[in-house]
Amino acid sequence: MKRFFIPVLFWGISHSIHAQQKDSVVVVGKKVVTLSEVVVDSRLNVPAFIERIRNDSSFYKAFRNLHILGFTAINDIRMLTRSGDLKAGLHSKTKQLRVNDCRSMQVLEETPSGDFYNDDHQYNYYTADMYASLFFTKGTICGENNIVKGIEFSTAGKTGMEKHKQQLKMLFFNPGKRISGLPFMSNKTAIFDDNIADRYDMNIDMDFYNNTSCYIFHQKVKPGFEGNVVVDEMTTWFNDSTFEVVGRNYSLSFDAGVYDFKVNMEVLMSRFRDLTVPTLIRYNGNWKAIFKKRERGVFTATLFDFE
Repeated sequence: MKRFFIPVLFWGISHSIHAQQKDSVVVVGKKVVTLSEVVVDSRLNVPAFIERIRNDSSFYKAFRNLHILGFTAINDIRMLTRSGDLKAGLHSKTKQLRVNDCRSMQVLEETPSGDFYNDDHQYNYYTADMYASLFFTKGTICGENNIVKGIEFSTAGKTGMEKHKQQLKMLFFNPGKRISGLPFMSNKTAIFDDNIADRYDMNIDMDFYNNTSCYIFHQKVKPGFEGNVVVDEMTTWFNDSTFEVVGRNYSLSFDAGVYDFKVNMEVLMSRFRDLTVPTLIRYNGNWKAIFKKRERGVFTATLFDFE
């Protein structure tokens, strides 16, 4: 969509947050945000919008909603060789049941390939193990809710694979927030803090996404700062009425020597009754954890038939 930038007097900017505007550029602290013409015309309060993004919990809330619902999922996990050929994989269909405040999972179909499982039917790949920790229910779990307020991710007391799982969840659910417990990069994830924000180009646009009118917030690391941030690029679609996250694409990478990763993810949300839920998750990642072999994994989770 071709954009035109025209000088206007922007309405609704809070001077207490030291926001300034010149033409279609708004400066909030050290965050320089370019607006499309349609956003300028919408009179969006940009500083308040940025603050909403910084404190957003709707993305994580959508995944927490999965704890209180039943649904069916198609799971496609592929482990690849360096050349991109299939090394191992799993295609399955699962159904989560929610009965009497408890959830459990049925495996309706399952087709493994290669050495996806070991002889004890355990995962041979930590990418698969982390996928299972996010989307598979083991046994019966009771007494859960979808409350996100007050919940903090932490690696305290965790070691080995359990620690890696927690780190993945931190990056997955809270991209752009300061995260403790991630060695060498905790201070590089907070992309809305002034000391990190000036490393990004940021812009806001409007368009329809998944049949929803959305504000589109896009940020990309500036040339020369690659390797000095964790979030390389992120695009988030926000419902322009509720400001809930409707979709998000993001690219993460970091090399700390003892571990490195390069990950691309896409998440699409939908509504079920009065809840927002993820319905499509795509992941393409290259991970090397200490004492583990490098893994190149691709997965797609498709969720439907919520109840």
